[in-house]
Amino acid sequence: MNKTELVDKIAEAADISKASAARALEATLDTITAALQASDPVVLVGFGTFNARDRAARMGRNPQTGAPIQIKAARVPSFKAGKALKAALNPQ
Repeated sequence: MNKTELVDKIAEAADISKASAARALEATLDTITAALQASDPVVLVGFGTFNARDRAARMGRNPQTGAPIQIKAARVPSFKAGKALKAALNPQ
């Protein structure tokens, strides 16, 4: 599912216009991004938790030449699925 399809599904489920659904989705994504930039986790009970994590610098290899390269440290987003989401994907 891409962003356009997601907007269509939100508009249909919430009985709102596609423009309103697109604005709501953009606002949600912007809010999650801003929280992660501020190192605040975003917890959606039952769905999951978004976090920003620090990844240490490390040595890697150039896949074309095999030469070692230094990979910089970085902050990366992470997501941990909640219990309800896991249960929905694995029904008993």
